[in-house]
Amino acid sequence: MITRFVLFLLTSGLGTIIDTLVVWVFSTFVFDGYVGDYIISPIIAFEVACLCNFTCSYFFIWNRRIEQKTKKTFVGKYLVYNLSASGTFGVKMVFLLLVAKLTGWNVVICNLVALCFSGAINYAMSEWVIFRDKKSKPGEKNNNI
Repeated sequence: MITRFVLFLLTSGLGTIIDTLVVWVFSTFVFDGYVGDYIISPIIAFEVACLCNFTCSYFFIWNRRIEQKTKKTFVGKYLVYNLSASGTFGVKMVFLLLVAKLTGWNVVICNLVALCFSGAINYAMSEWVIFRDKKSKPGEKNNNI
């Protein structure tokens, strides 16, 4: 589990870079105004980072828990992952808007702060729901990577 967590942190770091870069690009060059900068840009960034993080999770972090690697399995798990991550995204957006309101900081900084809070939820959902080990019983220790 520790190895998966470290790999998850590395993948999350990549996702954070992608998310932040996309927010910056869209809020700087595409949108002008609160809704574009603080609502639409983070939504687009979320979807881009979500696909990147899921792909890393599917092929590198929880790959041993996936019995059949088919297009159908990939898409099916991605839909569940995206649904889970969307819920977490809601939490992230609440934090982002709250930090922005309380501090007046730039959207990129608020986004980074909010990502810190939502990362733990994403890991828990991936570990125990999306890529759960179906071979072990609840409460049983599993050393699968």
